Amino acid sequence: MKNLAINGGAKTVERDFKWPLFDETDVQMVTDIVRSGQWGNPDCGGEVEKFEQEFASFCGTKYALACVNGSVALRLALIACGVKPGDEVLVPPYTFIATASIVIEANCVPVFVDIDPRTYNMDASKIEAAITPKTRAIIPVHFAGQACEMDEILAIAKKYGLRVIEDACHGHGAEYKGKKLGSIGDAGCFSFQSSKNLTSGEGGMVVTNDDALCEMMNSLRNVGRVEGGAWYEHHHAGCNYRITQLQAVLLSSQLKRLEAQTLTRHENGGYLNELLSEIEGITPLSRGLGETRHSYHIYIFKYDKEKFNGLSKVQFSKMLAAEGVPCFMGYPEPLYRQPLFQKKNFMCYAIPVGTDYTNVHCPVTERACYEEAVWIMQHAMLGTRQEMELFASAIKKIKKAIME
Repeated sequence: MKNLAINGGAKTVERDFKWPLFDETDVQMVTDIVRSGQWGNPDCGGEVEKFEQEFASFCGTKYALACVNGSVALRLALIACGVKPGDEVLVPPYTFIATASIVIEANCVPVFVDIDPRTYNMDASKIEAAITPKTRAIIPVHFAGQACEMDEILAIAKKYGLRVIEDACHGHGAEYKGKKLGSIGDAGCFSFQSSKNLTSGEGGMVVTNDDALCEMMNSLRNVGRVEGGAWYEHHHAGCNYRITQLQAVLLSSQLKRLEAQTLTRHENGGYLNELLSEIEGITPLSRGLGETRHSYHIYIFKYDKEKFNGLSKVQFSKMLAAEGVPCFMGYPEPLYRQPLFQKKNFMCYAIPVGTDYTNVHCPVTERACYEEAVWIMQHAMLGTRQEMELFASAIKKIKKAIME
């Protein structure tokens, strides 16, 4: 045990994986905007619209609308889909809080559908059992950049007349059967928050091919104005959810690197799968369920403490991080166990009185949270093949020390 880095031994991985990555091109583009004094949007126009067009082209969609963050992108899409107070929206319980909290903000009821143990995405085989006469939409999350089984989800949505909003906040550049994530459902939502594969510190985007959805989302993000209307003419209960020229030029510059970075993450993920599959007690999540490119915003593997002499997942994660692997134990609780849902802290939102999350139980999600899931962060997946080998070596080193 003395040779472990957590106990003062040498680290397995010496590299400090930096994020975000930038160069003087990024700096100059932002500097030029600062010097121009044209920072705002829409009054100054230009760079925001340019980036929207670039991102729509990248995703293969007709429209892309930038907004302040990924949470707002989801909210705009859901409201534009025409949901009414008390409607139900299906979401997974293994995701960031915003996927469910924006449903509450839209005065709707999140209904949790457990995840697939192979991928940690919403389990398509469990969706129909969760549908009621009040269900109006499904928000599948392409968690960690792994594509959901969209053919099955879209078929169910068509059968029941539901809208599909892709949460692709982890899925920049990833693909399902050759189609970019976000371009497959009624709308797709992205985040440009500081940890994301494409970032400007904060920001978001919603893409769609639907003319009516685009028109409504555009109005909602721009204080309810409509195309062709006057400046002081407001048709919908929108707000100012616009981004700035500074964010747009930085994202435009970063977008030029995204394709190559995504390919690197995809290839490293496949190689790391091979390496970790050889370690008893470590199981990479499954591939080959429709994804043709994985963006690996997070690389996830399952940890079996029984094969590591009973060492808890929390302690294992700390040991692995000490070895220099940028990792995390993942979400510690399912979303429905958050105080927001357990205490029904819904404030002014029109959630039906009988809504109750105290007895919700999603066993696969609970295993992922409490026992199995360990994450390696996306910037580490931009490393070399040799560094992927070091990640595997770090796990082997811990196992050997624990088992002695």
